[in-house]
Amino acid sequence: MSEIRKIGIITGGGDCSGLNAVINGITKTAVNKYGVEVVGFTRGYSGLYKNAFRDLDLKAVSGIMHEGGTILKSSNKDNLFNYPVGRKEDGTIEYKDVSDEAIKNLKYLGVDGLIVIGGDGTLTSARDFHRKGLPVVGVPKTIDNDLPATDVTFGYNTSLETITDALDKIHTTAYSHDRVMVVEVMGRHAGWLALEGGLAGSADVILIPEIPYDIDKIVEKIHQRDAFGRNFTIIVVSEGAKPKGGAVHVRETIEDSADSVRLGGIGDVITRQLQKRITEHEVRYTNLAYIQRGGITSQFDRALGLLFGVNAVDLMMSGGAGCMVQYRGRSITSIPLEEVVGNGEMGETSKGGKKQVDPEGQYVQAAKSIGISFGD
Repeated sequence: MSEIRKIGIITGGGDCSGLNAVINGITKTAVNKYGVEVVGFTRGYSGLYKNAFRDLDLKAVSGIMHEGGTILKSSNKDNLFNYPVGRKEDGTIEYKDVSDEAIKNLKYLGVDGLIVIGGDGTLTSARDFHRKGLPVVGVPKTIDNDLPATDVTFGYNTSLETITDALDKIHTTAYSHDRVMVVEVMGRHAGWLALEGGLAGSADVILIPEIPYDIDKIVEKIHQRDAFGRNFTIIVVSEGAKPKGGAVHVRETIEDSADSVRLGGIGDVITRQLQKRITEHEVRYTNLAYIQRGGITSQFDRALGLLFGVNAVDLMMSGGAGCMVQYRGRSITSIPLEEVVGNGEMGETSKGGKKQVDPEGQYVQAAKSIGISFGD
């Protein structure tokens, strides 16, 4: 491995709280501990291709720990190994592998190694760049907490706090009007946000991708609460929840995105179905959507992001390129990128490489023990 004198950083995929803490940890460790220069490429992988970057020093990252989002901006549409370069005569998009041009830009700038912060798609490209000889270290990112290779990811805790706070507020208006309130949260393949947020926010029904629901079971739960004198119900639903024998609700398809299928709106579907079945209550729908991604970063996510950043630099400087930092048992360790996005570290509770909620696990069973319904 060649000497590392300058490190590049990119933040890819959807934004979340804690990204700036990672950038802070990377930059300060590189400068203070190793005397290495740092540059940040803007808007994800597109910054590598377009040579769009900013120099990062101690002043540039001062005071960013608490801020949500990323000072480097982000993008979830740019796969440089299959990059849209225009349209063909028939109107379809033409794609091209432009990864070599990105590597030329890195060499021109004197960047010797790249730290990539992102989820599945972003880290897959990180692996592919490492296969081409570029020293790369990955940092896992997703607020869905569905990456099997790490116990938890930054951004997840902040999102849970947002969900819990929203449910606390919705609880008072649900009680005041005897309403059924349906609250949709993120979670395409895994229901961790709905499950843990719903538990903390005193939800009565939690619907997650791992447990297909029966709308009649939800109605039954509402009637049970009415009979008990609790004339309101709070339902938390993951965007990836689906009815028994049915499919997920696709909101739209984005043609030029690497993750083209966008879910969302299942909460609205459930709301309309319930309103037809229940005449004694008004049913109202709220989608927390991008509110879950933003805001002041929680203490846990600041600390975890910072630790990821520090250890990513240590890994790079010690010859650990080709790996991703991970959080295991309250320690930061590492795992080869090939195992994360190659064969996959799938485990018993994951599907298609996703870490999913175990329907027989402690969280679900605890929820059922206190009377929460999963619509099953």
